[in-house]
Amino acid sequence: MIAVSILNRLIMAVVTLFGVALIVFVLLRVVPGDPIAMMISPGASPADIAALRAHYGLDASLTTQFGIWLKSVLIGDFGTSISLKRDVLSLLGERLPATLELAFAALVLAVLLGGAVAIVGTLARRTIFEPVIDSLNGLFLAVPDFVWALALVLVLGVLFPLFPLSGRIDPSIDVQFATPFYLVESLVTLRFGILADICAHMVMPVLALGLPLAAIIARVLKAALSEAMVQDYILLAKLKGMSDLRLVLQEALRNAVGPTIALTGVQFTFLIGGTVIVERIFAYPGIGNMAIDAVINRDLPLIQGLVLVFGAIFILVNLAVDLLVAAFNPRLAHG
Repeated sequence: MIAVSILNRLIMAVVTLFGVALIVFVLLRVVPGDPIAMMISPGASPADIAALRAHYGLDASLTTQFGIWLKSVLIGDFGTSISLKRDVLSLLGERLPATLELAFAALVLAVLLGGAVAIVGTLARRTIFEPVIDSLNGLFLAVPDFVWALALVLVLGVLFPLFPLSGRIDPSIDVQFATPFYLVESLVTLRFGILADICAHMVMPVLALGLPLAAIIARVLKAALSEAMVQDYILLAKLKGMSDLRLVLQEALRNAVGPTIALTGVQFTFLIGGTVIVERIFAYPGIGNMAIDAVINRDLPLIQGLVLVFGAIFILVNLAVDLLVAAFNPRLAHG
């Protein structure tokens, strides 16, 4: 059953990506603005404009343009960036790892912090500390990631300059990486000085992305734990002499984690989308920062490639979440 479900989802993923590609392709060509006019010199002749338009395939009909572009994408050719004059696929390969490392670091922070707050809140239920924890969590939940980013810049970057304000690594560090996954590579190769510098550059963007997600996880998991704590099997375990902490960690948590994983996966896709603004604020060299520049420059091939990458990430995350939910729920795994 799981194999059939995965196959159906993969088929739907292909259909979804095709629909996303079609919609984005059409929208980019019907909105006002000419990318050729933005990149050519003011004194260019009509012949020069026509030649450049033909070079980028913008002189053909819309259906012909889409057919040519789709055929190229299927063989791994995403075109050439109009603004950066480089292959789109190579640009995505350079920038995507930075965004993935940032997003997964924020996810780890959110899961650990949100889970801890939910467990503490469950243990403190029916005490004076429960409304305090809920109120603080509600405050964190109400503040969006870009506001956290601006506040962190002001506090940890200006008032108390503890962490770098921009970039991914200190430019003065002369080091060659074999892969674009700087954090993972420096950890695997045991270059702890470089690892510390990379982590220092990631602290503020990770906090900005992770704190709102942590608040969501804390609220959902605490509600699920509170519901589980009044079930009969919990009361029976309590009669056997189990402490509240063991009841939460050993009995209630495994039954409450399923819905939390499902919501966390959905929110993680929004977190990846939130990297666009956060990366811009911290000048972090990921695909989110590059997406803003691509939109400003009307770089059609780059925008199309970025949208396809975001769409693929969202689909893969949702598929992974469904598998995790099934793994934590035996009824779904065998159903």
